[in-house]
Amino acid sequence: MALVQPGSHRTVLIDAVTELLAPRVGATLVDATLGAGGHAERLLEAIGPTGRLVGIDRDPLALRLASQRLARFGDAFVPLEGDHGDLAGLLRGAGVFAVDGMLFDLGVSSMQLDDPARGFSFREDGPLDMRMSPHAGESAADLVASMPATELRRVLQQFGEERRATAIAREIVRERERAPIVRTRQLAELVERVLGPAARRYKIHPATRTFQALRIAVNGEVVGLEALVETAVSLLRRSGRLAVIAYHSLEDRAIKHTLRGLAHRCTCPPDLPVCGCGREDLVRILTTRTRRPEQSEIDDNPRARSARLRVAERL
Repeated sequence: MALVQPGSHRTVLIDAVTELLAPRVGATLVDATLGAGGHAERLLEAIGPTGRLVGIDRDPLALRLASQRLARFGDAFVPLEGDHGDLAGLLRGAGVFAVDGMLFDLGVSSMQLDDPARGFSFREDGPLDMRMSPHAGESAADLVASMPATELRRVLQQFGEERRATAIAREIVRERERAPIVRTRQLAELVERVLGPAARRYKIHPATRTFQALRIAVNGEVVGLEALVETAVSLLRRSGRLAVIAYHSLEDRAIKHTLRGLAHRCTCPPDLPVCGCGREDLVRILTTRTRRPEQSEIDDNPRARSARLRVAERL
């Protein structure tokens, strides 16, 4: 596997994340999607040697490279390999039971996208894999080979919002009967054939939605997001903050609705001076509208264009 260095990764919304998480010297923080370690580096600089940051990632290569980048912080940085879906268990194992701030930068990192061997991108040919944790679970090629047309259509519609999902799913089934679809270029060219010449006028590559849908399905990216946010909030100390960066509408919608539910739990009449229902609000939302990258950041890093940041503070 090619080693893609952290320097090839552009950290998204780093100034906004630092501003809104407002890390204090000596704080305990969690970067639950460590990736290349760009956010973690900035946060470690803010909390100083008396603070601690736990960095979690399910990709062992990303964790190793980020750990090299952050070695200068010594014991202030604690790397953990694992899925953020097991957030509470991972932190308990590290002796962490309450934190002052937590970050989720959802989606796939540039390190993974830029490595053809990982199979996330159609820009260079590679194995149709897409697993964020290598060798864990089914690959995209496995799904493409085994899913019935109806299930493929559902995945493409639900996770990729692909309007031509039925036609693409039907062609995948026809093609795999002739030969296995095991390379990224194979699948991208198949989608281009189905969508036809008109698809070349799209702002994005015709295969973008198909690849996004399969990546989400392979890694279970949307499954359990609501529970994950609730768990993260439960681990925050009073005035602790949770920041979440999402990159597509499915993720962002789940995050938005969950935070709103946690911010408006009380069912008492508005004029009641003291809560009587026992369902006190748990968070205050700090971003009434999502924070988006400035145009200058998008010009420097086009992959940042879809990033949406939401932040809430524990009451």
